[in-house]
Amino acid sequence: MLSSADLPHFDAELLSTPDLQRLHPASRATHAPRILLLYGSLRDRSYSRLVTEEAARLLRALGAETRIYDPRGLPMPDDAPEDHPKVQELRELTQWSEGMVWCSPERHGAMTGIMKAQIDWIPLAIGSVRPTQGKTLAVMQVSGGSQSFNAVNQLRVLGRWMRMITIPNQSSVAKAYLEFEENGRMKPSPYYERVVDVMEELVKFTLLTRDSAAYLVDRYSERRESAEALSKRVNLRSI
Repeated sequence: MLSSADLPHFDAELLSTPDLQRLHPASRATHAPRILLLYGSLRDRSYSRLVTEEAARLLRALGAETRIYDPRGLPMPDDAPEDHPKVQELRELTQWSEGMVWCSPERHGAMTGIMKAQIDWIPLAIGSVRPTQGKTLAVMQVSGGSQSFNAVNQLRVLGRWMRMITIPNQSSVAKAYLEFEENGRMKPSPYYERVVDVMEELVKFTLLTRDSAAYLVDRYSERRESAEALSKRVNLRSI
């Protein structure tokens, strides 16, 4: 047993030793995994939207329930109040979801402003609720030229910032204008198979983590902060 002398800056009362029972709860949800999909282009023939729609079909075939958010009409961050209907729709869908798919075109070596605006409208916290923390995330991108991973790499950084569980696999579709039929369906190719791989992995990770997500992202620093906040409130009442 460690003493306070061993770890002088550590509050042992707030220690939470990892518990297998809490990592593998006896009671598990039986409803279909709820997946929200976001894409980053407003073009009539948006390849990020077409990949997203293909991903949604695959997710439903894998047993998931899906919602695709349409970013048309979403204002730029800070250019409208938080009660704007498109902002509220996005936030409600985020809270509904247990996992997400983010798919952006790569433009000037980065994700698009449309993609970033959607993520920026999702706050780290709404009241006491963290709308993205512990949810799973799959990242994808489409490119007009040769294959690149700039957008998916940026999306991974944002996923980490939003405290999401970003799955290892990802999809990057190069020369996307060659990968779709006139009816918008994706052609058979290694790119298509990678999208299948990513969606399959996302469903697996969502099923694995959704029942213990709150426990997985429970942090010592936040428990300590909560304890300090409680102490301040008690002290204020006594003044």
